[in-house]
Amino acid sequence: MRSHRLRTVAVALAVLAGCGRAAGRQASVLPIGGASRATPNAVVTRVVDGDTIRARISGRQERVRFIGIDTPESVKPNTPVQCFALAASARTKALLPPGTAIRLVRDAEARDRYHRLLAYVYRSRDGLFVNLALVREGFARPYTFPPNVAHEAEFVAAAAQARAQGKGLWSRC
Repeated sequence: MRSHRLRTVAVALAVLAGCGRAAGRQASVLPIGGASRATPNAVVTRVVDGDTIRARISGRQERVRFIGIDTPESVKPNTPVQCFALAASARTKALLPPGTAIRLVRDAEARDRYHRLLAYVYRSRDGLFVNLALVREGFARPYTFPPNVAHEAEFVAAAAQARAQGKGLWSRC
């Protein structure tokens, strides 16, 4: 009963959060370098951890941090490996092996305080929205960091469902 109530509240909050932003925010979400979401604009060179990759963009190497999600830490200096971190990193590696063509799409801010490129990551071959897939499968939690909030409601709803189903990190951590 409590789980059902928590899920209902989470979904309601997700819907409310999306209502106020949906119309105004979607227009600001742009692919890096123009064109459509399907057209690749980068190639994965390495997965750093569950929510960070290295990619080649126009011949340059960039660290790319997935917007809107957070996976348990596996490589953060002075931080022990967290529960489910290695599984999250392995899942990202399976979804985005080196050489994978991807489409990076930005939100309001281009970079974080660590100078990483901030992006929503789409796998070009099938259009898989990697950020959302990691949350749906229980490998990541929503991590809302305004003003980059275009997909906040989707991430919150996906996490509520994953948690209710005991998927991934929700089964152990």
